[in-house]
Amino acid sequence: MMQNKVSHSYLFGGNAPFIEELYEQFLTDPTSVEGEWRDYFEKLAQAPGAAERDVPHQPIQESFIQLVKKPINGQRVSTATDWESMQKQVSVLKLIASWRVLGSRQANLDPLKRMDQTIVAELDPAQNGLTDADMAVQFNVGSLVGPQKLPLSEILARLKQTYGGNIGLEYMHITSSDEKRWVQQRFEGDLSTPRYNAETKRRILKQITAAETLERYLHTKYVGQKRFSLEGGESAIAALDTLIQESSGQGVQELIIGMAHRGRLNVLVNTLGKLPRDLFAEFEGKPTVELPSGDVKYHMGFSSDIPTANGPVHVSLAFNPSHLEIVNPVVEGSVRARQERRKDAERKTVVPVLIHGDSAFAGLGVNQGTFNLSQTRGYGTGGTIHLVINNQVGFTTSDNRDMRSTLYCTDVAKMVEAPIFHVNGDDPEAVCYVMQAALDYRMTFKKDVVIDLVCYRKLGHNEGDDPFLTQPMMYKKIAKHAGVRAMYAERLVAENILTAEEADGLIRAYRDALDKGEHVEQTVLTNYRREFAVDWTPFLGTHWAHPVDTTLPLADIQRLTEKFTAVPEGFKPHPTVQKVLTARQAMAAGEQNVDWGMAETLAYASLVTNGYGVRISGEDSGRGTFSHRHAVLHDQNRERWDQGSYVPLRNMADNQGDFLVIDSILNEEAVLAYEYGYACSAPDQLVIWEAQFGDFANGAQVAIDQFITSGETKWGRLNGMTVLMPHGYDGQGPEHSSARLERWLQLCAEHNIQVIMPSQASQMFHVLRRQLVRPYRKPLIVFMSKRLLRYKDSMSPIEDFTNGGFRPVIGDTTVADPKKVKRVVLCAGQVYYDLANARKERSMDEEIAIVRIEQLYPFPTEQVAAELARYSNLKEVMWVQEEPKNQGAWYQIRHRLEGLLSAKQTLAFAGRPSSASPAVGYMSKHVAQLKAFLEEAMTFTK
Repeated sequence: MMQNKVSHSYLFGGNAPFIEELYEQFLTDPTSVEGEWRDYFEKLAQAPGAAERDVPHQPIQESFIQLVKKPINGQRVSTATDWESMQKQVSVLKLIASWRVLGSRQANLDPLKRMDQTIVAELDPAQNGLTDADMAVQFNVGSLVGPQKLPLSEILARLKQTYGGNIGLEYMHITSSDEKRWVQQRFEGDLSTPRYNAETKRRILKQITAAETLERYLHTKYVGQKRFSLEGGESAIAALDTLIQESSGQGVQELIIGMAHRGRLNVLVNTLGKLPRDLFAEFEGKPTVELPSGDVKYHMGFSSDIPTANGPVHVSLAFNPSHLEIVNPVVEGSVRARQERRKDAERKTVVPVLIHGDSAFAGLGVNQGTFNLSQTRGYGTGGTIHLVINNQVGFTTSDNRDMRSTLYCTDVAKMVEAPIFHVNGDDPEAVCYVMQAALDYRMTFKKDVVIDLVCYRKLGHNEGDDPFLTQPMMYKKIAKHAGVRAMYAERLVAENILTAEEADGLIRAYRDALDKGEHVEQTVLTNYRREFAVDWTPFLGTHWAHPVDTTLPLADIQRLTEKFTAVPEGFKPHPTVQKVLTARQAMAAGEQNVDWGMAETLAYASLVTNGYGVRISGEDSGRGTFSHRHAVLHDQNRERWDQGSYVPLRNMADNQGDFLVIDSILNEEAVLAYEYGYACSAPDQLVIWEAQFGDFANGAQVAIDQFITSGETKWGRLNGMTVLMPHGYDGQGPEHSSARLERWLQLCAEHNIQVIMPSQASQMFHVLRRQLVRPYRKPLIVFMSKRLLRYKDSMSPIEDFTNGGFRPVIGDTTVADPKKVKRVVLCAGQVYYDLANARKERSMDEEIAIVRIEQLYPFPTEQVAAELARYSNLKEVMWVQEEPKNQGAWYQIRHRLEGLLSAKQTLAFAGRPSSASPAVGYMSKHVAQLKAFLEEAMTFTK
C-alpha cells in the first residue's frame, strides 16, 4: 500500500503545497523526484479517468485528500482544523489551475462588448468552497509566479489581471512543461500588463494614426471602390511594427508575410513602405508595372528593406489571390528555401508571418494542412507567427453560430499545441505586448504561435456593402464606437505623454503627406543590397526552344552509377532493392536498356554533382509511388528509419548540391502550394511535386489555377517547379486513370507552363535536366505513364543519354517509303505502344505512320509540320488518344492540328466515347473500348 511507502510526515494539510510543487517537479522531470514519490505519481497518472480531467493536478490533490482522511497504521494524521485548512489550500490551487485553463472566457476581449460574459463556475471562489472570510487568509500560491504566499484577495486580483484583462491566454493544452512554464513566467510575471516608456507609446499612436488616416483618406478620395478596409483592426499595424523592430535584435533578417485582402493596402503602405502615389495610381487604373493580365490592387505583393536599431530587416508580402488562406503554404515554402539558401539550420534568420481572417482561419482546410506540415522534417520552418484579424463577422454576413463549431476561431491551432494569445484590439499596447511575446516564444521553441486580435469591421465586407442589412445591432454599436486611435490618444493625453493638439497634429501631417503621394518620413532603405537576394535576370526574355546540351558522357554515367548503387558496409537492402541496384549497374554498362527509374536517378545524380539542388516531395516519393525510384534505401536489419535509412544521392560528391526526397503528409493542396512557394525562391533547384495518382491533384486545383499557371501573367513571378502526374488508362477505374490532361491544357496560354507526355525513359532524363540547365523558368507538368515504368519497349539504350536531347516530337523511323503513307496517326503517351502493336498485327506499316507529340504545350508547331511534310501523299491526319473524346488533349489541340493541314487533307479522331466519368470502372469495358478505337485508327474508310 502507498501509505507504507511514502513518509507519513508529508501527510498533513499544511504540506499540501509541498505535494503540489513535488508533482509540478515530477511533470517537468520525473527523474528528479524520489523513487517512492515517483512511483506514486506514475500510478496516479495511470488511474482511470485521470487523462480526461481538465486540471493535471486533480488526481494528486484528490488522492492526497483521501490519504489525509484515512488513519494510517491506526493513527490519525490531521486535526479537523488541519483538514479544513488543507481543503482550502487545495481549493486555492485548483482555482489557480482553473484560471490558467479557462480564464480567457472571462477576459475583456471584445471592443464591442457583445461576447458572452456568463460567469464560468470553475473561476468562482464560492464554487470552490472559498468564502469572503478567506479573502484575507494567506495561502501558498503553488507554481503561480510571484510571492509564495499571498492573501486570497491578492491571488484573485493577480489571476484576474493576468488571465481576465484585455489579454486571454490559452496554453494549458500544451504537453511540454517547459513551454507552459515559459508562458506562465512571461504573463504571470508581468500580470499581462505592458509597461512601455513614453517614446514607445508615441510610436504606437503614430502607427495606429497612420492606419486609420489612410483608410479614411481612401474612403473619401476613391468613393465606393473596394479596398477591404482595416478600420476596427488598426492595432494590427502597430503589432507588425513591433514585430519588425524587435525581431532584428534576435537575429531575424527576413520576415515573409502572407495575408488575404482585409487590411492588405494598409500593410503595403504603412508597414512595407509602398509609396501612396503608387497605390493611388492603381486605384485610378494606372499600374506602375504592366503585366499581361495584372491583378487587383489588394492581391499585389511587395518587398522592402526596413531599418531597425539592429540593422535592416527585409520584409516581403507575398502575392495572393482571393482564395484567402491558400497563400499560407506558399509563404512557408518560400521561407524554407530562403533558410536553406542561408544555410540556416536553426531557422532563425527568416521567419514566416501569416495574417488571417477569423472565418477563413477556422473554415479553410489548407490551414490544417499547413499546421500539419509545421513540425515535419521536410517542411518545418522553425515556427510561424499567426495574427488573426478577428472582426467577429467572418466573410460577409456570417453569424458566429454559423461560422464554426468551435468556441474560438483559433482552436484549429491546438492540433500542433500552439499557444494562443487572445487580445482586445482596442488596447494597442496589449496587442504589441502579445506580439513581442509571440516573437520570443517562436524564437525560443521553434514552434507556431497564434495571436487572436479581437476587433471589429467598421464597414461592410467591401466598401459597397451595407452591413446593417444583416448585422443591425452590431453595427449600431460600431457606429457609436470612437475608434482605437481616438481612445488611445485620449489615454496618452491623460497620462501626459502628449497633448491633444499633438495627437491631432499627427493626423494632419499624415494627410498632408498623402496629398503629395508621399510618406510622412522615409520608412524603407532604397539602395540596400541584400547578401542572399536571388537574381532572376538570367531567366528573363528566354524561350522554351533555347538550345541546351543535356547529354552526359558515358564515363560520367558509369561513374555516377557506381556512386548511387553503392551501399555502406554492413547495410542490408531489401532483396528487391538489391536487384534494382544490380540492374542499374548493368544499364550503365550498356548490357540492358535503361528504365525510367534509372533515367530519373541519372538526371538527379548529374544535377546534384554539378551543384544544383534537387527537392522531391509526394506521398510515396522516397520509394516512388509505383516502387520505381528507390531514392531512400532501408536497412532490413534496423527498425528506426533515422538509423537504418541511406540516401545514395546525398553521397555523390564532397561539394554536391542538396538532395532531399520527402514522403509528404496526405494533403495535396498544402504540399503543392508549399513546393510552389519554395520554387519561387529557389531558381537553382529542381523542385518536384509528385502526385500519388494524377487525380490527387484535384484537391490542389486552387494552387494550380491561381499560382502555378497564372502567377507570372498576374504578378510577374517566374517559377520553375516540376509536377509529376501519373496518367494512363490501364483499367484502374475512374479516378486512378486520368490526371485531367484537359484541365491543364485549358489553362495553357502565353507560354505560361510546359506540358510534357513522354513515351521513352530517355525523354524523362533529358526533360528533367533541361528544366534546370536551360535558363528558362516555367512550371513543367509531366504526364507519366505508370505502365511504362516497367515496359521494355519504352526503355532506352544508353546511347540515348550520351547523344541527342529532349525531343518535343518523335517521328516514325519504321516507315520504309514515306510516299506510301496515307494516314499519319498523331498521339501522346503510352497509347503509342498500343497503336504500334495494333499496326504490326495488321501489317499496316506501309500505309500508316505514327508520330508522337511529346510536348503538348508550348505546342511544337514547326516540328509537327516538318514530320507531316515527309509524307507527300498524305490524305488524312488522325489524332488518337486513350481518354474520352470530351477529355484528354483533343479539343485543346484540334485547332493547332487543323492549321497544319493542306486543303486536300482531313483531320479525324479516334478515342473513347465522350463520358461524364474520367474512365470506366469495368476491366471488360475498358478492354472493349481500347480495341474499338485501335480498330478505328487502323481502318481506312472507303
